[in-house]
Amino acid sequence: MEPSCRKEKPKPKEPPYRGDKAKQKSALQELKQRQRAEIYALNKVMTELEQQQFETFCKQMQSQNECGQH
Repeated sequence: MEPSCRKEKPKPKEPPYRGDKAKQKSALQELKQRQRAEIYALNKVMTELEQQQFETFCKQMQSQNECGQH
């Protein structure tokens, strides 16, 4: 039997899905972190807008009360 005819078994490597799973998990964590940061940023913007609208409302109410009392 010649050595070239004999089929060698490929060396068992780490299963290919293991690396992909780790990459997917890492990508998912990055996505969650980015989404969380976006949510916090949006929440900050909305809070500031709400505060501005509230201050505008208060000024309008003050001016109406002052005009109504005269």
